[in-house]
Amino acid sequence: MPRVVPPVADERTALTAYLAHQRRALRVTAHGLTEEQARMAPTGSELSIGGLIKHAARCEEFWTDLILQRQRGTQRKTDESDADEFRLAPDETLTAVLAAYAEAADRTDAVITGIPDLGQAVPVPQGAPWIPAEVEEWSIRWVLLHLIEETARHGGHADVIRESIDGATFDPLLAAAEAWPDPWVRPWEPASPSVG
Repeated sequence: MPRVVPPVADERTALTAYLAHQRRALRVTAHGLTEEQARMAPTGSELSIGGLIKHAARCEEFWTDLILQRQRGTQRKTDESDADEFRLAPDETLTAVLAAYAEAADRTDAVITGIPDLGQAVPVPQGAPWIPAEVEEWSIRWVLLHLIEETARHGGHADVIRESIDGATFDPLLAAAEAWPDPWVRPWEPASPSVG
């Protein structure tokens, strides 16, 4: 797959292609990580790559439920803190959260494909402190733009975390994950274990 989004013919294709591209960028930050590394929070925050992917999946589920007018709404488990949303629980694995993210993305894509008008209204759940009180609805277009923004923001967090873990950066990780034959980018390789 190319490093950049291919040319787009229309608004729907542009929005869905850029969302797919940002999802791919977030997923590639996990390439080659161990379970322990996926849980690491090496920066000044509680964020981990596994936790960010878990959060991105939940974010897509939340917005798809809103589009479908299912009332998952702003609720979360009562025993879950903000930090838990961005961490892998002891019983969660990187493989499982990557699979959940792929399922959430497929579901979002299927729902969007079935909606002919990107201007279709999406009711806003009331009472969440991050939603302006005067906003009653968004559009499908707005939701897609928000998902692109949210995914890109967390992809940036994941880039910094990954570089803090083992020095890996996006292009070499992508080249390794997709087995690029391109001589312009040397694919990432795991560090050899120290002998001694």
